[in-house]
Amino acid sequence: MNKLLRYLKDYRKESILGPLFKLLEASFELLVPLVVAAIIDRGIGGADKGYTVKMCLLLLALGVVGLISSVTAQYFAAKAAVGFAEKVRHALFGHIQRLSYSDIDSLGTSTLVTRMTSDMNQVQYGVNMTLRLLLRSPFVVFGAMIMAFTVDAKAALTFVVTIPLLSVVVFGIMLICIPLYRKVQEKLDGVLLSTRENLTGVRVIRAFCKEEEETARFLDRNEALTDAQKFVGRISALMNPVTLVIINGSIIALVYIGALRVNQGIISQGAVVALYNYMSQILVELIKLANLIISVTKSIACGNRIQAVLEIEPSMHFPSGVTAASGDPHSEYAVEFRHADLRYGNSGENALTDMNIRVKRGETIGVIGGTGSGKSSLVNMIPRFYDTFAGEVLVDGVNVKEYTREGLRRKIGMVPQKAVLFKGTIRDNMRWGNPSATDEEISAAIAIAQASEVVSGKQGGLNYMIAQGGKNLSGGQRQRLTIARALVGKPEILILDDSASALDFATDAALRKAIKTMDGSPTVFVVSQRAASIAHADKIVVLDDGKIVGMGKHDDLLMNCEVYREIYNSQFSSETFSGQ
Repeated sequence: MNKLLRYLKDYRKESILGPLFKLLEASFELLVPLVVAAIIDRGIGGADKGYTVKMCLLLLALGVVGLISSVTAQYFAAKAAVGFAEKVRHALFGHIQRLSYSDIDSLGTSTLVTRMTSDMNQVQYGVNMTLRLLLRSPFVVFGAMIMAFTVDAKAALTFVVTIPLLSVVVFGIMLICIPLYRKVQEKLDGVLLSTRENLTGVRVIRAFCKEEEETARFLDRNEALTDAQKFVGRISALMNPVTLVIINGSIIALVYIGALRVNQGIISQGAVVALYNYMSQILVELIKLANLIISVTKSIACGNRIQAVLEIEPSMHFPSGVTAASGDPHSEYAVEFRHADLRYGNSGENALTDMNIRVKRGETIGVIGGTGSGKSSLVNMIPRFYDTFAGEVLVDGVNVKEYTREGLRRKIGMVPQKAVLFKGTIRDNMRWGNPSATDEEISAAIAIAQASEVVSGKQGGLNYMIAQGGKNLSGGQRQRLTIARALVGKPEILILDDSASALDFATDAALRKAIKTMDGSPTVFVVSQRAASIAHADKIVVLDDGKIVGMGKHDDLLMNCEVYREIYNSQFSSETFSGQ
């Protein structure tokens, strides 16, 4: 957590002025019991109405000045806390963007969402409360004790016993609660994971009538979170009653000692009231301090979780623009896999083994295989979403590790399995492929992607507003628009990762034919479960269990590759493929 505090450096002024104004408010507050004592002893005791009115006006003035100081302090504290949280949130989001797919896979989406939202809000609240109360509460506690000694040293000895005893209680409970709050946040991650899975997979859950099972699983996680919160809540809840018992016991002792000394004529009645007020101030401030400790404890636990993400070194590094390569335009091959292996995270086995593939410029490569054979993993190594475990992947004759992130991915148009569109107009979504694309260029890409009727059929055309995730479009419409988005960038390499699964055969065939007629003839990788979608490719790569079991043209593979023949026959029986 302490490493996050560097993001407060731009708010030094607010971080200093906030506590200072709180101390100013506390200083006026410490004078109030003395004024009250003077009113009792001299104003009321001496029947001096003028003096009483004057002191009452002084009390009012102290209250107004204290209020102004308090509001000013809260303004500076809030400004610093909000600004601090903004900078940490930006830093965390930017850091997550630099993490590789493997890093994000190992962390999990739900825990990253928790740290960006719940944890961040708790840290912001903790900083705000710390700036407002961390100095004020101890200042009032010890200031009240010192002021009590100025009233009567013997009676004030009660404060010397009370404050250390309260400190032991407060800090003891804090040390117990810190690790427990960390466990609470971990269980909150589990609840959010279950919620996310159910919301994203609601159709599947209902299709298989798993509502009751998923509800039971959610209840188990929710109960575990509730039990953890109750347990730490019971411990932290001890703070207020225990401190109240100690304070009230001290007040009884203080009043008893004060009464004896009043009878002996050593101190006045006003002095006893002042001592009682100082003890009450200590009680109020210690309750505030106890609540602050709880908030800070939560904030520290949450801050440590945020810091843990920030301390993760990205497993993938890109060279700077000075040292990066730009590719060899005269290279014979657009893409090469040289004995490339892929291994996910800390897995002990390869997901892909010994990939040896050479792809010439302008060729269309089909990639096919059974579920889990490694098709998507293979093409994900080209834009360097995942790094090779061994061997290398080359683009334009240069290892992908020698390109800058932007330099490599400008060459590649990627259409992932899941068609993802973002809230905004169709034009806004298309310009992800090229921010400066004109409407004519966008329309041309949409036409190649066989999506012209999608746009023309929507009110507003390119200005049609797409809902979050493209929920107001069908699956096939989303797929065609994501393909168009990739084509707008005019990539040298186009990767279609099972991105036509929702298209009918005629539209799929028209799409492939239109891509072939594009200016520049991009090198195309088509990952598909359909033999028809890749049958006319210049080269087909057949994968099985992470290994290449066949490579060649459609007719050759039908004769020589058993895996390809099984896939083909399962889709076309014994009929002869006549083309689409």
